[in-house]
Amino acid sequence: MKQSLQLRLGQHLAMTPQLQQAIRLLQLSTIELRTEIQDALDSNMMLEVDDDMDGLAPVPSEPPAEEDVAPVDIPSELPVDSAWEDVYDGAMGVAGNGDGNGIEYEAQRSGETSLQDHLHEQLALMRLSETDRAIATAIVDAVDDGGYLCATVPDLTQTMLSNGVEVEEDEVEACLRQVQNLDPPGVAARDLRECLLIQLRQLDADTPWRDVAVTMVDEHLDLMAARDFAQLMRVLRIDKDELQEVLGLVRSLSPRPGALVDTGTPEYVVPDVFVRKVKGVWRVELNPDAFPRLRVNPQYARLVRRADSSNDNTTLRAHLQEARWFIKSLRSRSETLLKVATCIVERQQGFLEHGDEAMRPMVLHDVAEAVGMHESTISRVTTQKYMHTPRGIYELKYFFSSHVYTKSGSECSSTAIRALLKRLIAAENPSKPLSDSKLADILAEQGINVARRTVAKYREAMAIPSSAERRTLA
Repeated sequence: MKQSLQLRLGQHLAMTPQLQQAIRLLQLSTIELRTEIQDALDSNMMLEVDDDMDGLAPVPSEPPAEEDVAPVDIPSELPVDSAWEDVYDGAMGVAGNGDGNGIEYEAQRSGETSLQDHLHEQLALMRLSETDRAIATAIVDAVDDGGYLCATVPDLTQTMLSNGVEVEEDEVEACLRQVQNLDPPGVAARDLRECLLIQLRQLDADTPWRDVAVTMVDEHLDLMAARDFAQLMRVLRIDKDELQEVLGLVRSLSPRPGALVDTGTPEYVVPDVFVRKVKGVWRVELNPDAFPRLRVNPQYARLVRRADSSNDNTTLRAHLQEARWFIKSLRSRSETLLKVATCIVERQQGFLEHGDEAMRPMVLHDVAEAVGMHESTISRVTTQKYMHTPRGIYELKYFFSSHVYTKSGSECSSTAIRALLKRLIAAENPSKPLSDSKLADILAEQGINVARRTVAKYREAMAIPSSAERRTLA
């Protein structure tokens, strides 16, 4: 083969650091954005918070006279349609969730108490022998977040023996009963039946229908689960009204006692946009508290000197350039979010006026086509971004849904169908709940053609039990 030189022309997309930054900021939630901004303030001397402004500081079109910054071509709209994953493989780390003033949310959560901590605190107040305390501690450690014991008595006994503590199974059983007397009621139960019995037996002896409820849970829990009310009245020898009282008492108990101790991490939601109706017109506004007010520090910017290639001056110019790009990227994020939110509101005015049943079908492509952006950009800007409306706070993703065709040929949103199903089920006769087939027939009468399986899928997505499980005494 002979060696030769050839010239070829080609085009390819170059992901500049500035473009990468714009994409990264676009997909951040409000709380994550605050952390990113705090990191930028800590690392860039040119950036500062401007509390006197009502928004992001404008990017000066020309640098101060003392500056000598290499010219850059900053487009009016950043091209954020490229996939971030193409150039950034790792998961984006967030150092912490701050509030913009250096206050860490994690520090505010330090007072949380887990279920195990709650039980250990009670054990510390009990007078127990060293052996019993070791057994009780092992039992508490085997309790899951729902409050149930995850280990059997033989397993706990074997664990104690392997740790050099000589115990018998009856000793472990006795310590288990002591732990089951702790708060919350029903904790450390081995199954639902034992959990409910513990709670019933801890009630006052004169509690109405307590003894009947104990008998029903202890001996006829399967009939109660199957909602075989006729058989329950027969075996308990009570009438319909009395069974209603007994069932009411059992329903007042907690099937997951561990949930009574709040161990979850609180979720903070900061709305990015507000939607208000002003003189009959829906207005979309950015949340001024969600978007920081930044500017370039004018005093430091004046330190940049012309024709000076020293290390200090080069560092100042680099920080100035990074600050200007950061502010521009923030503004691009705000403008994109406002544009997308406005488009969503224009298409979903029916929802704002009448609720879920008036939700229009809409997909990412519809908004992308309307605002002239790529679907990936719409996906980023609607993820973990929230809209405050008169009906509540919703993630922007909530307004997107698939559709089914009606008999008239029009489209109906799946969100509207779920809302309609919820209304039909709420108005049904509790003693004769509507089956999935009957719900599908009612929807068909209203011109909405959905299969029974689709109705069941929507019902399960809303955590609504089946008709057999919804049936109650009239």
